[in-house]
Amino acid sequence: MDRLARLISCVLLTILPLAAALKFDLQPHFPQESAKYERCVRNFVAKDQLVVVTAILSGYRGDGQRVDMHIRDAMGNDYHRPKDVVGENRYAFTSHADSAFDVCFENVLTAATSPGPRLVELDIDIGADAKDWNAISAGEKLKPVEAELRRIEEVVGEIVTEMDYLRSREQKLRDTNESTNERVKWFALGTMGMLVSLGAWQVVYLRAYFRSKHLI
Repeated sequence: MDRLARLISCVLLTILPLAAALKFDLQPHFPQESAKYERCVRNFVAKDQLVVVTAILSGYRGDGQRVDMHIRDAMGNDYHRPKDVVGENRYAFTSHADSAFDVCFENVLTAATSPGPRLVELDIDIGADAKDWNAISAGEKLKPVEAELRRIEEVVGEIVTEMDYLRSREQKLRDTNESTNERVKWFALGTMGMLVSLGAWQVVYLRAYFRSKHLI
C-alpha cells in the first residue's frame, strides 16, 4: 500500500505543471517612441485551445504613465487590446490556429517626468490549466481527487494530441524531404545527360569540321 501511494505521488509530481508567474519591470517612454520599446512574451498554442492570460500591474491610473496591452498571434489575429491596464486583469480567448501568440506591453509616459517603472506579473495558462477546476468541481459535485484526476486526464490528452501533431509534422517534413531528394536526383541525371550529349555533339562537330579543312 505504501509503495502504491509513493508511486501515485511520483506520477502526480511528474504530471502536475510547475507554473510560475513571470515578473519584470516595464519602463515608461514618450508616446512617439513607446512602440519601439514594446515588450512581448511569446508562447505556442494549438488550434481551439483555451488560453487565460493573467496580468498584475503595479501603479494606478493617473500616475503619469499608461500601460497598454496587445494579445495577438502570428497569423494576424487580434484577441485583446486593453488600454490603461492596472491591477489584476484576466483575459481569456480560444485560439484560431496552431500558432505562436504574443502578450505585449507598452508603457506610455503621460507626464513630464518619469515616475518609475511599472512592475508586471504575467501568468499564462493553456488548455486544461486554463479551466476553473474549482467551479467545475462544485458544478459536477466532484471530490478533490476526482477533479484532480479529471484535470490530469485532460493534460495527458493534450500531450497525446501534441505528440500526434508533432508526428504528422514530422511525416510531412519527411515527405517533403524525400520529394525534394527525388527531384534533385532527376535534375542531376538530366544535367549529366545534357552534358554528355553536348560533349558528344562537340566531338562529332569538330571531327566534321577538321575533315572539311583536311586537317585530319
